[in-house]
Amino acid sequence: MRDRDHVLTLTEAVLDPILERDPAGPRITYYDDATGARIELSGLTLANWAAKTANLIRDEFGLSPGARIAVLLPAHWQTAAVLLGCWWAGTEVVLGPDPDADLALATAERLAETDGIPEVAALSLDAFGMPVRDLPIGITDFATSVRVHGDHFMPRGAGVALDGMPVSEVLAEARKSAVLQGFSEGDRVLSSASWDTPAELIDGFVAVLVAGAALVQVVNPDPALREQRIESERVTAQRG
Repeated sequence: MRDRDHVLTLTEAVLDPILERDPAGPRITYYDDATGARIELSGLTLANWAAKTANLIRDEFGLSPGARIAVLLPAHWQTAAVLLGCWWAGTEVVLGPDPDADLALATAERLAETDGIPEVAALSLDAFGMPVRDLPIGITDFATSVRVHGDHFMPRGAGVALDGMPVSEVLAEARKSAVLQGFSEGDRVLSSASWDTPAELIDGFVAVLVAGAALVQVVNPDPALREQRIESERVTAQRG
């Protein structure tokens, strides 16, 4: 039973209703039209990856609620798990290089942007979980490290969630965005929008989860495949 004084993290606020209602249903379906990759995660699988990430943040990097994490990653299913893990751990996500961050989670191509950050983990974003090759000494390979951590996590509360915005503000903005975009429970939202700014992340990711909808995220979209995908994925709403 959760302590009555417990302050909900952003991850609890958006995932708990999904896990109570439909844990096995598809929550994120990810396509990369440049490679032909298709990955689908249920709410439960997404939560398990988020828990592993939160445990990595707390146990391997020793971070407490309130720490700052620079997330230098594109719109991707692994990024979704990373973000939810960061928020579950009660840490603040910063979408950009930040010398005051305690940890950076970045692609190998963006490691140069992590100078001055004491802890750095690199993500390959490989569909099969392959590590990043030839990492410099001192850089953690995310895929290798995260898999050994547990897939359950006991949160300890949260304050600031995203680029200085508290959890309550992010939730309010996400709920407003969901209404404005017409997202509702059971929708399947097709999107090729980026998550590079707080507004883009709230509109394209958090708002979908808050609404109880599922996300079909496409990168490197091939326009010729769009109509077929709308039909095959039973898309009911679109963004970007």
